[in-house]
Amino acid sequence: MAAYILANVKVTNPEQYEDYRRLSTLAMKEHGAEVLVRGGKTTVLEGDWTPERVVLLKFPTAEAAQAFYDSPEYGAAREAREGIAVMRMVLIEGV
Repeated sequence: MAAYILANVKVTNPEQYEDYRRLSTLAMKEHGAEVLVRGGKTTVLEGDWTPERVVLLKFPTAEAAQAFYDSPEYGAAREAREGIAVMRMVLIEGV
């Protein structure tokens, strides 16, 4: 069953955020993530959620998504992101 990682990112330092993007891209490739959305335009249809930068990744399984998140490769990306962005991220099991 496919699984997804959905993230909403508030970038506070765009220049330094490029290091995170580079490292996270390497981690995504290493762990077979399919990038479905990465920072596209959003339009609020209902409610009061106003997303900042939305990222949606697809993995073959929830275990693969968790392995990506727990990996040393993504750990390096998370370290690069410290203090330059606020991340909200969830793992969602698909159907």
